[in-house]
Amino acid sequence: MPKHILISGARGVGKSTLIRRLLEHSSRTVCGFYTKSLPMDESGTHPVYIHPAATPEGNRIYTPENRIAICTSAGPQVNCAAFDVLGVDYLTSLPENGLVLMDELGFMESRSECFTRKVLEILDGDLPVIAAIKNRMDIPFLAQLHRHPNAAVYEISTDNREELFQQLLPLVEAL
Repeated sequence: MPKHILISGARGVGKSTLIRRLLEHSSRTVCGFYTKSLPMDESGTHPVYIHPAATPEGNRIYTPENRIAICTSAGPQVNCAAFDVLGVDYLTSLPENGLVLMDELGFMESRSECFTRKVLEILDGDLPVIAAIKNRMDIPFLAQLHRHPNAAVYEISTDNREELFQQLLPLVEAL
């Protein structure tokens, strides 16, 4: 049975909300990372930041150092250095009883070779992972995640959110 839970679905469908609900039922120490996209500003851009999973939402900081991208109508300007340094750091020195959160893994994350290598190393390891992943099979890194032998991918939609929570809850509680 796969030890990792990967939740895939359209933007805004509830991947992060489902993960947050599931983590409330885990007795393990949550480690890893969250990404957070801030609202669009008057210039039509919005920044995206990375934070350690253990940092409560109200305590998260937003600085140029943890900004992973600035999204514009022309596409994202990705800060690979933030993934290479902070992203890798958040996935290093994990506690033995940890549950690794990766929210989320998408096309921006795939641009950092060092970071993607660390993600795959974690998936090859023994600590359980819960991750939100983009459903983009045209990106080799994301296709590799979808096919990873230690992971089961669960597709979330607005119609199955509660059913999926009920299905995954016993798996998370058993971790």
